[in-house]
Amino acid sequence: MRIGDFQFNLRELAGSMGDFGTLIPLAVGYIAVCGMDPAGLLVMMGVANIVTGVLYRLPMPIEPMKVLAVMAIAQVWSPSMVYASAFAMGLIWTVLALTGAMRFFARLTPRSVVRGIQVSLGILLGFQALGMIRHQWILGALSLLVVVLFRRSRYFPAALVLMAMGCAIMWARGDLSSVSSAGISLPALTTFSPSEIWNSMVRAGFAQIPLTVTNAVIATSALISQYWPDRPVAENKLALNMGIMNLVSPFFGGMPMCHGAGGLAGQYYFGARTGGANIIEGTIEILAGIFFAGSIATLLALFPQAIIGAMMFMVGIEMVRFAGDLSGSRQIVPAAVTVLVSVMGNMALGFLAGIAAHRMMERKAY
Repeated sequence: MRIGDFQFNLRELAGSMGDFGTLIPLAVGYIAVCGMDPAGLLVMMGVANIVTGVLYRLPMPIEPMKVLAVMAIAQVWSPSMVYASAFAMGLIWTVLALTGAMRFFARLTPRSVVRGIQVSLGILLGFQALGMIRHQWILGALSLLVVVLFRRSRYFPAALVLMAMGCAIMWARGDLSSVSSAGISLPALTTFSPSEIWNSMVRAGFAQIPLTVTNAVIATSALISQYWPDRPVAENKLALNMGIMNLVSPFFGGMPMCHGAGGLAGQYYFGARTGGANIIEGTIEILAGIFFAGSIATLLALFPQAIIGAMMFMVGIEMVRFAGDLSGSRQIVPAAVTVLVSVMGNMALGFLAGIAAHRMMERKAY
């Protein structure tokens, strides 16, 4: 079904699940370890998905900010600390957008470094995927085969086949008995202190900024231009969007959220082509948060990880392929330096190393 610029069909539904590989593990960690309210987390993510889909009319992933999520889960932050970190990110991205600083970072970044960041994401996704598959390699291999055979199917899209397969396995193991009867849970108003805002920045927020600049803004904008060359989205607009949603969501139990090139590649790879995918995903998240908040974390944790890993692995391959348009040492060397440092160290250092390599190659050419 098509409504204006939006499509609502099985492929859009399948595409809406393309970034579940990054969403599910971190959402489970926030709920199970940090004690966040599932209703607030899911409903605010769902609202962000729907609003973003309507505004852009394109698939646009809404994901947890990874550095903040990993540190919050590892250090067992309180829910109020997580809310404070989201608000801090909202302030930073709003300021970067309104001052034009985001445009400066975008102009500073050559295409070779953008491609290096995309390839790095693909490699890191691949490593993470293999870790999820290795204990259930037969199921992982079968899931990869499903992706290859059904990815372009209109009637049996691969992501939907895999989700159905995962639910069938959970039913066979008796995992679905953990689902409690549906009830209504609404997001509660939440608060945090100014000291928690600063504390969250010191612990992880400052480290999150360069990753978000590269992956959630610059690489995502570049990927949109590749997939929809007639409908580019400026880096500044992405930054402002992230700023606004992170200023609002923590007051209703939301986590720090961003966009992401890996998530977008996953959505596109599994069939998303319009903002309908965001609207579908957002609706699912809102309904899950309101009616199944009591059991959603358990269900997500019990879903076969090898299936999610197989989806992530194929998206990782897709990300690596973006480097195919690079040519000559002036482009390949900065991209290679970016990848090497990003994979061996972190993406922020990879970004800086790639910029330095690009400048060095430019001087060498003159």
